[in-house]
Amino acid sequence: MPDTTASVPAPKDPHLRKLANCIRFLSMDAVQSAKSGHPGMPMGMADIAAVLFSEFMKFDSKDPYWYDRDRFLISNGHGSMLLYSLLYLTGYEDMTIDEIKNFRQIGSRTAGHPEYHHATGIETTTGPLGQGLANGVGMALAERIMNAKFGDDLSNHYTYVFHGDGCLMEGISQEAIALAGHLKLGKLIYFWDDNSISIDGATSLAESDDHQARFRSANWHVLQIDGHDTDAIRAAIIEARKVTDRPSMIACKTIIGFGFPTKAGTQKAHSDAPGEEEIAGARKLLDWSSPPFEIPNDLLEAWRSIGSKGQNARMAWAVRVQTANGEIRAEFERRMKGALPHDWRKAIEAAKSELLASEKDMATRQASGTVLNHLAKVVPELIGGSADLTPSNNTKAKSQLEIAPGQYAGSYIHYGVREHGMAATINGIALHGGLIPYGGTFLTFSDYARPAIRLAAMMEIRSIFVMTHDSIGLGEDGPTHQPVEHLSALRAIPGLAVYRPGDPIETAECWEAILDAPRRAALIALSRQPMPLLRRDPGSENLSAKGGYVLLEAEGGERQLTIMATGSELHLAVQARDRLQAGGIRTAVVSMPCRLLFEAQTPEYKRKVLGAGSARVAVEAAVQDSWDRYLGFNGRFVGMHSFGASGKIDDVYNKFGITVDAVVKASGEALAAGSA
Repeated sequence: MPDTTASVPAPKDPHLRKLANCIRFLSMDAVQSAKSGHPGMPMGMADIAAVLFSEFMKFDSKDPYWYDRDRFLISNGHGSMLLYSLLYLTGYEDMTIDEIKNFRQIGSRTAGHPEYHHATGIETTTGPLGQGLANGVGMALAERIMNAKFGDDLSNHYTYVFHGDGCLMEGISQEAIALAGHLKLGKLIYFWDDNSISIDGATSLAESDDHQARFRSANWHVLQIDGHDTDAIRAAIIEARKVTDRPSMIACKTIIGFGFPTKAGTQKAHSDAPGEEEIAGARKLLDWSSPPFEIPNDLLEAWRSIGSKGQNARMAWAVRVQTANGEIRAEFERRMKGALPHDWRKAIEAAKSELLASEKDMATRQASGTVLNHLAKVVPELIGGSADLTPSNNTKAKSQLEIAPGQYAGSYIHYGVREHGMAATINGIALHGGLIPYGGTFLTFSDYARPAIRLAAMMEIRSIFVMTHDSIGLGEDGPTHQPVEHLSALRAIPGLAVYRPGDPIETAECWEAILDAPRRAALIALSRQPMPLLRRDPGSENLSAKGGYVLLEAEGGERQLTIMATGSELHLAVQARDRLQAGGIRTAVVSMPCRLLFEAQTPEYKRKVLGAGSARVAVEAAVQDSWDRYLGFNGRFVGMHSFGASGKIDDVYNKFGITVDAVVKASGEALAAGSA
């Protein structure tokens, strides 16, 4: 039997305690029904959620995507039942009691961790700890950028983030905290679930950090409260909202699994199904007589009233939009629809013309910079940035002004050496709406950013990752900076469009394809070393948008050999083809700038491009893995089979046998294997 001698602190406000208990019992009942989940966080943070939503949150459950709503995120996404409970209680139409009952089941909207688009009111996908912290920074920064453009009447809302001890242990937390404090994001408020418990036991097993001092050192306003004292919670939120020149962190001392008779305050409350006896004990301790999944009518009505209380604010905001200056209103409404400026493709054409007029070989990172110079003039919602590599990434357009602490009218962000934080912040900006973010670093450092890149692909949002120095072609910096496995690893992420353009014109086409896809995350891999212009007559069709196309068809009869390549190795394929054609081997060159887009084409198109029946060779200064599906058993690969080396670019390519001679030799082997 449960421990009937246990007790809970008396509530300061019995009504708020009852509202919080609605969250607690929905959460424990759902976890018990699923036989898995994480009841500890929802039960510990329920009092804070009740105060925040009933008295401060600006939202309307009947219009979940109203732009000027406050944003609410749980970075400690394992506590997803807190969010699902709030969505059900406040009346979001697609979060029914049946969805709560189907917690963690196939096909439900109530996945183990919140998933963007699974239900309205879920602002981002969280689960990997710390991601929500940086997403929140991106949302708060986006709100300030939009405010600088459209004013308080159209953009004036808060971003609230719940997070736990584990979020603060993850390295991304420091990147997010430091950036937010530096930029003085005063409308960002964190709530730390300070329960001192982790899965292994007390957090003292692994850390001795003074997190409050850590936040203060990063220019945050810090408060400490009892997370179950509703008066203290209210006072802290009021104080935090008064601070306009710094983000705020409220350290909420809580009891994990608040209300459990034997498991509260222990690691057993974190992620264990509580058991029927423990729930029975909680019902007695918290004076809750309702059966599982049933909320008393008076409490449900109170919550539904909370869910609709933002209707007047939403309607007043809609009136302000309608009465705004005509030009401002038109621009705001265009962005809300996700539509690009009607003449944005002219910027792509202008960039192509400039690139064609150049007489010099050009690195694709430089070509990308040229494209951005043109796009930034006509697509004002483009928000660029770099992880302290702006001159190398060529990510800052000439017309872009820099965002600085307290100054948000610009469109370029200096993220510092914070690749992971940058990528997750970009996701927050993209999720917020009204802006199109991109950020740059070296391709080898995509490893640091990968968890956020993966989530961008999962959420199907237009986060753009600009990755330069994309191969052994960066030369002297050596193998630590030369990405060899990264292209294959990134191509393996479902839904991520990985672009590797082979010349300046393809670079412009790839940018066009990226902007054409509002529901697709993209990564563009760009070279450090100069490359020749191969597409001197680009035509009117965006060939790169098909992912793969025939750059040069075989001459003199039916194709015998297909050489596939991307990026800086495309010109090697062209030179090898010239030699093979001269030797009587009918050879085509296929450029493959984006594998994901190529796979989306019809089978007929793919067979035509790849040359059904022809021998095949692929060349890329990276590992082979992502090419195997096109090579078959008889194909040959010219590329990397080890890490790189430090040296001059030509010497490095020669050392690893990525040369025209090697492509010609591999072609002969492929032809011989195919005829054997």
